[in-house]
Amino acid sequence: MSTLLDNARHIFANDLYATRQTGVEIEQVENDSVVCGLTLTDSHRNAKGAVMGGVMFTLADLAFAIAANIDSVAQGSEDLGATVGDHGQLHWVSTTSTIHFMSSPKGSRLTATAQTLRRGRTQVLVQVAITDDTGRQVALVTTTGNRV
Repeated sequence: MSTLLDNARHIFANDLYATRQTGVEIEQVENDSVVCGLTLTDSHRNAKGAVMGGVMFTLADLAFAIAANIDSVAQGSEDLGATVGDHGQLHWVSTTSTIHFMSSPKGSRLTATAQTLRRGRTQVLVQVAITDDTGRQVALVTTTGNRV
């Protein structure tokens, strides 16, 4: 029997930019929260040596996508006849995101924790807190998604 975590990893395996290019890992998936992590490397840094904002946004965006599509994740990709790259079962997409950069990461790993604040028939609101491995909150992202 597959778990939510297994299903999420299978369904989002073909999100190549987040998983392969950026290195985001799906760590925990529950009905009310999603946790994704990222080990920082030199390729995540800008010319000043700071972690690029786009890296943090990519981490938050994948956490949002999983949280927003939790119903599809709960059904499981096998039940939906999905294969890697088949995105027909994903019904929610982001329409607006606001990211607040609060501090520059000091550690070597980032964690994004997504919480669904409200789920309606046609819209979902998800908040993602990003922290580093020193416990510092480095960004807060709020994303509205629409059902497609």
